[in-house]
Amino acid sequence: MKAGPSQEEIRQHNLGALLRHVHLGGPTSRADLATRMGLNRSTILALVNDLTAAGLVHEELPRVTGRAGRPSLVVRPEPTRAHVLALDIGVERLTAALLGLGGVFLDRRECAWPSDRPQDPTEVADILAEYARQMLTAAPAGSSCVGVAVAVRGIVRHPDGLVSHTPNMGWKDVDFSAELAARLCLETPVLVANEANLGALAEHRRGAGRSSQNLIYLHGEIGIGAGIVIDGELLRGRRGYAGEIGHTTVNPYQGRPCGCGAYGCLEAEAGERALLEAAGRDSRITGTDAVRAVVTAADRGDVTARAALHRVGDWLGIGVANLVNLFNPDLIVFGGTLRDVFLGSAAQVRSRVNTSALAASRTDLRLRVSELGNDTVLIGAAELAFSELLSRPLETLSRGLVPPPS
Repeated sequence: MKAGPSQEEIRQHNLGALLRHVHLGGPTSRADLATRMGLNRSTILALVNDLTAAGLVHEELPRVTGRAGRPSLVVRPEPTRAHVLALDIGVERLTAALLGLGGVFLDRRECAWPSDRPQDPTEVADILAEYARQMLTAAPAGSSCVGVAVAVRGIVRHPDGLVSHTPNMGWKDVDFSAELAARLCLETPVLVANEANLGALAEHRRGAGRSSQNLIYLHGEIGIGAGIVIDGELLRGRRGYAGEIGHTTVNPYQGRPCGCGAYGCLEAEAGERALLEAAGRDSRITGTDAVRAVVTAADRGDVTARAALHRVGDWLGIGVANLVNLFNPDLIVFGGTLRDVFLGSAAQVRSRVNTSALAASRTDLRLRVSELGNDTVLIGAAELAFSELLSRPLETLSRGLVPPPS
């Protein structure tokens, strides 16, 4: 017979669970933690004491009680004791951030990448490693880096993080994790994941999908990807390639060419370049500002801009309807530049969903924009990087990870 968990294993599990509660939920009273975790108050006190001694949380009196009697102390995450590196490789921008427990941004660096120049993985690794060194050097004294995660716009293999293909950046079978790890010299692994999956993780834990167990996050830039959460768990597929909605065919006969080599893919019909070209704009100048300019022009009565949003919204609605029929989510969240596209074409998207999705599947469906804005993918990367600490807090912290030498 398989032996049950030991008392120490149970303790470690409970430490992680408590830390996860305050990391995601913010300041929480001991009484509420006892209720949520189903533990007695003396056990909660012992767990809080252990995490406080490690510097991961601290306690204070509640600011407003509204109750008679002695108030229960509030447990708060300590953002300056343990932090993670969250890195985002966009087609046109590189971003690096240092985040502490509780999702607090401690530092940030970013730079634009010329849209007409292919991204070289070694150069990208050099830039991000330098940003990381700068931020780790400036981090609070006594703090530890407990995780590193990178978001990539492309097809990323799970669990090893090999970047199999990036249709809009020209990468193929790139071991970016090894490239970056060799430069950082940290004792924690570098995790690499698809940006839409990380966006879904962020919105599920901290954004518009906090109350949803079945949601889809659609991330749009030049390409379009989907992160799919089913019954509270991220859907990856056999090798991690699930969610490539941008490369499903929606216009097979007269479709535009796609970066993947096919024609009529959703991202070719509803991505940034399709919108800009339909609006009579220079499709070589992409990004949030270019997309918002079209949406603003449409709001002001520009007929061409309105027609462009109508066209793109129709294709986007077809893609959403397909997702609704396949996965029956209760929430779809639009992020990246799709946030602006949806706001400008919501009526068309909803109309297409109402005519193309099964009535039973679209019942109670909500369409929302990202609550986390431009930081969605970074926050998702940080959540992935924190996963080890939130599973084994004291063990992870005891490794004594320190900034690399300058």
